[in-house]
Amino acid sequence: MPSVKDVVVRKPSEPEARQAKTWPTWQCDASTFDWEYTQTETCLLLEGKVTVRDSESSVTFGPGDYVTFPVGLECTWQVDEPVKKHYSFS
Repeated sequence: MPSVKDVVVRKPSEPEARQAKTWPTWQCDASTFDWEYTQTETCLLLEGKVTVRDSESSVTFGPGDYVTFPVGLECTWQVDEPVKKHYSFS
């Protein structure tokens, strides 16, 4: 079973950033919720600050971060600042 340690947070390459801008957007106010990934998600955060946790660790990301979540990850999203992101599932 994947963990938060398997979440990849990095800055996108220029081609990745261009491609991400063609993806749908998702927005969320400050909140906390549980989430399970049934597909791999890649997203580019435009605004906000998020900490994603599982029972053992956490990862925090913000504007400009290119994040990949593995299929099978069960986690809790803590949205500290309202989020706007481009996203793609595969």
